Amino acid sequence: MPIYEYKCSACGHVSSVLVQGFKDPEGLSCEQCGHTGLAKIISAANYHSSHSDRLAGYDPRSRKSDGFFKDTRNIGLEAERMLKKAGVEPTEDFKNKLERARTDPGSVLKDYKP
Repeated sequence: MPIYEYKCSACGHVSSVLVQGFKDPEGLSCEQCGHTGLAKIISAANYHSSHSDRLAGYDPRSRKSDGFFKDTRNIGLEAERMLKKAGVEPTEDFKNKLERARTDPGSVLKDYKP
């Protein structure tokens, strides 16, 4: 069963509707204002880059959005880029620590002993 999105022509609210079959369901109305003038719209698509694509596209000089710093998958990209540039293969220990930092960023602080 596909999920379609409909936009209200009166207030602009977008609703997601689970649809059986391929016909628009009867009696659709806006969940915001109750208007019945809804038009099916094309939903936004998401694309997730592979790690190798993200590493290849990483530019340390480019301006980063807040989203870049909130995405834990970006932890260590600079270190990986530098290793690759130097032709050095990262050790298993390095890979394990980097993966742990990405999956549990707080663990870095927990393990730190001054």
